[in-house]
Amino acid sequence: MTWAIAAKLIAILVAVAIGWIVGRARWLGGGAAGSDSDPARVLANAAFFIFVPALLFRTTARLDTSALPWAFLFAFFVPVLVVVALIYAFERWRLKPGGAVTEPSVKAITAGFGNTLQVGVPVAAGVFGEQGLAIHIAVVSLHSLTILTLLTALVELDVARGSKSRTFRATLVQTVRNTVIHPVVLPVLAGLSWNATGWPIPAVFDEVLQNLGTAVVPLCLTLIGMSLAYYGWPKSWRGISGLVSAKLLLIPGVVFGIAHWLLGLQGLPLAVIVMLAALPTGSNALIFAQRYRTMEAEVTAATVLSTVLYVATAPLWLALLAWVSPW
Repeated sequence: MTWAIAAKLIAILVAVAIGWIVGRARWLGGGAAGSDSDPARVLANAAFFIFVPALLFRTTARLDTSALPWAFLFAFFVPVLVVVALIYAFERWRLKPGGAVTEPSVKAITAGFGNTLQVGVPVAAGVFGEQGLAIHIAVVSLHSLTILTLLTALVELDVARGSKSRTFRATLVQTVRNTVIHPVVLPVLAGLSWNATGWPIPAVFDEVLQNLGTAVVPLCLTLIGMSLAYYGWPKSWRGISGLVSAKLLLIPGVVFGIAHWLLGLQGLPLAVIVMLAALPTGSNALIFAQRYRTMEAEVTAATVLSTVLYVATAPLWLALLAWVSPW
């Protein structure tokens, strides 16, 4: 772990701490946690409905699909999506009667969605250089599209299915409608549609999107701290430790095994996708939890805890990769 990467992690924790101080002091208001006047929820809604859609649309509209390394993408996304789906299925199987139907999806995104920007970009650039960063960015360009779309579809299906009076057709129609007309999925589909036309984004519109998208990182980091101040630490750490372990150990282990032993990846491509899979939980997991008002405290704690523990787990993965397949 180089000082440059450690400094980035410290900067992230400082931004989270600033959000915690603001929330603790109630500088943005004193609404009850979980209420519509809760400042943390207001900020989460702003991110979910304004800033994140702008970032997703601009990213997908400008995506150069012809330059994407499809073999590396396959080696990363197939095992990650399979593990995320299995976590969702397991949590849905063990969901207690009367429990929130949105809980399995929230747990799955907490264990599967990595901090690919604030942590991932500095790690890729600092450890692997420009060539490694190029592979990292290629994977990141589809990260939200795949994981968020899958879990949005699953959670909306669970919500629609929660109404016992609906027929199968009505459940299916509502799921499709709520999945497509969604602050995450809709801008991605719109961006891909714009991308298919081959037209450039008009300069003024592109500037607006860029300005809005730039706010996502600082807003989400301070939101984590504010949520921690408003919701506090969870009463039980059993579920949190499992999610954090899955994010930092299980998922990168599965990616490593499939990419190296099954698909034969070696060297730099293998190292980049394994370290991408080993990243701590990203702030989009908290926005997802806020959206469905489920496990906000637990997801906040998992995000902070996984970021802190990443300082210890990242060097272990780098050492293993350097020993098995040096880049």
